[in-house]
Amino acid sequence: MRQLSGQDAAFIYGETPNWHMHVSGLIIVDPSTAPDGWSFKRFRELLIERLPEIPQLRWRLIETPLGLDRPHWVEAEHVNVDFHIHRVGLPAPGGQAELSELVGRLIARQLDRSRPLWEAWVIEGLEGGKVAILQKMHHATIDGVSGAGLAEVLLDLTPEPRGPTGIEKDRLEYERVPSDIELVGRAIANTAWKTPFRLVRFMNQSIRQAAAAMPVLTDRDKPLSLPMTAPRTVFNTDPSPRRKFASARIELERVKAVKDAYGVKLNDVILAVCSSAMRRYLVLHDAAPSATMLAQVPVSLRVSDDDSVGNKVGSMTVSLGSDIEDPAERLRVINQSSTNAKEMRTAMAAHQIMGMTETTPPGLLALAARMYTRNKLADVTPPASNVVISNVPGPTFDLYVAGGRVEAMYPMGPLLMGMSLNITVFSFGDSIDFGLMVCPEAVPDPEVLAEGIAIALDELEAAAPSPG
Repeated sequence: MRQLSGQDAAFIYGETPNWHMHVSGLIIVDPSTAPDGWSFKRFRELLIERLPEIPQLRWRLIETPLGLDRPHWVEAEHVNVDFHIHRVGLPAPGGQAELSELVGRLIARQLDRSRPLWEAWVIEGLEGGKVAILQKMHHATIDGVSGAGLAEVLLDLTPEPRGPTGIEKDRLEYERVPSDIELVGRAIANTAWKTPFRLVRFMNQSIRQAAAAMPVLTDRDKPLSLPMTAPRTVFNTDPSPRRKFASARIELERVKAVKDAYGVKLNDVILAVCSSAMRRYLVLHDAAPSATMLAQVPVSLRVSDDDSVGNKVGSMTVSLGSDIEDPAERLRVINQSSTNAKEMRTAMAAHQIMGMTETTPPGLLALAARMYTRNKLADVTPPASNVVISNVPGPTFDLYVAGGRVEAMYPMGPLLMGMSLNITVFSFGDSIDFGLMVCPEAVPDPEVLAEGIAIALDELEAAAPSPG
């Protein structure tokens, strides 16, 4: 068995009927490049062949009764792929509207915790003879970087799929699964021996982090955006169980040209186009706040050669400058805010030992999540931020799945804690793909948001400084 980290366990126990803690990806495939023709059967066989190389697809969750301790992963004795790999046809005419509706319905289904926490849906009937593959995995098993690495295992560099490597990666040695009584006994022992030590380390870390952050916090020339200071918007309602999806795509070279013209980072341009799209949406609905919106931006804490299972991610809060009408000035504000946030993150990371999730019993996290949603605290507490915007770099070369060429890869993150909008971004080939996940009760028309992405890039190009 392998025990989950505190951060991974938080994704398990923070899940509620409204907060679905799985991440997803939608792959659009051109089946015409498959040498022997593309088929669901071949995709299914390919995925089965590569199960030994992907530990997350073979592990099953064992929870500690009452949430007294973090759960464990165990190697599933047998993975019945028929419970995980599905096939569905898209209603005619198979356009973007039909695809977005179906994807939203499939995303709204929570994963079965009695089995390995993943699903793959092959969606047929797209316009132009295309095929879509929707992959769902629980956030306890992957973060953005490890998810991109997982895609590389499932995909190929040529239309001819590679053969199995014969390497069974990260296999957990089979052992008898402990009874509930044994798990409770282990939890009590861990709590008695480890929790006091963890609390001391956490308090020491917090003091050191506060001391390291103080110079940045008190520097008036480098103002910081802080959590819980965001204005309330239509995006800040607690989501229902329903989901809706929209997507957008812009050219990578155009984004790089804007980055160079303004002298900012590529991620700043990503945040700027998202900010402009959100601002445009709120203006169209006569709901724009007078104060700037804030984004929670996940930051990978992985080193370059770390391909371990689970999450190693932090976050920073960045001003979106949405109260500024000029798109060029808005981008400059975002650049300054993200630079200051990174400086704060660097100062605090020097003393990063463990997080709050390492010292809190998982059962308390589950209780807090249920109380938050049941009592509708999202309606009375200040929003932590207005949106989560995650940007994951991907490959710049062609990829294939079961011989079909991958045309686009749209990522999707979860909705939680008073936020009914998530924007996840993935650069692939010569494009940047945006996956927008919303709760339709709060954002019934996410396609309007998605349309604003390309419009925002046009505005930044038009306002860009002249060369020289």
